[in-house]
Amino acid sequence: MPAPITPISLTQFDTYTERLKGLVALYLPRIALALVILVIGWYVIGWLSRLVSVAVEKVDVSLRSFLTSLFSIALKVLLLISVAGMVGFQTTSFVAILGAAGLAVGLALQGTLANFAGGVLILLFKPYTVGDVIASQGNTGTVQAIQIFNTILLTASGDMVILPNGATSNNVIVNKAHPKRTLVEIALEFDANTDLDALRQQTLPLLARDPDALPDPAPMAVVTALKPGATMTVAFRVYTQSGSEDLVHNRLMNQLQKLFSRGTAAVPAA
Repeated sequence: MPAPITPISLTQFDTYTERLKGLVALYLPRIALALVILVIGWYVIGWLSRLVSVAVEKVDVSLRSFLTSLFSIALKVLLLISVAGMVGFQTTSFVAILGAAGLAVGLALQGTLANFAGGVLILLFKPYTVGDVIASQGNTGTVQAIQIFNTILLTASGDMVILPNGATSNNVIVNKAHPKRTLVEIALEFDANTDLDALRQQTLPLLARDPDALPDPAPMAVVTALKPGATMTVAFRVYTQSGSEDLVHNRLMNQLQKLFSRGTAAVPAA
């Protein structure tokens, strides 16, 4: 049989009532003050966040949004810890738990954090901007977007390449938009006895007629390698606007092929 329930005596009830009154008298002012501070602090944080947003208006849109959010979240976490301490919670252990959790998350996401740091560096120092043609990590294309973790490239073949900002910021970046011109070079081998002056007379006007070829520097044909009695390598060089190099290269390859296939010009060595 279950043990009989012992009724609470009047004296015990009075004791519990007094303890409850004591706890209410002790903690009610603290809770009320904490709630007031929480409401006021939340409002102040919102006001400060708007000030930060205005202060960093000239910063990149992505970075501005991130900095404002980071500032707001950090202040709100500090406010909640302070309010908890006012009520009576032991915040030391809470802070220790947050620190340990932050360390664990940092170790698990160290690659992501490296990309984040790289994104911040790229947005701050701007080695390239949206619209620039860059070459990095074996990829060349036009920058479509610079995100906080990745850079989006659009290649000449229409592929979208996503470059992690951590690796990009720590590697060589070739920005082909500065200066605004790019060299297009087509190297072909000819018989070593080919008349170079006649070859230039036949090919340079063809190079200059390309609609995207820049007049200055003018197109040129130079010998870059020579095997006496065998072959010589001639590089046909044209400067064009950045971003047009692939189109110009393909066009000139077709034009040179047509020229040499007619039999009216020196034919490249087999």
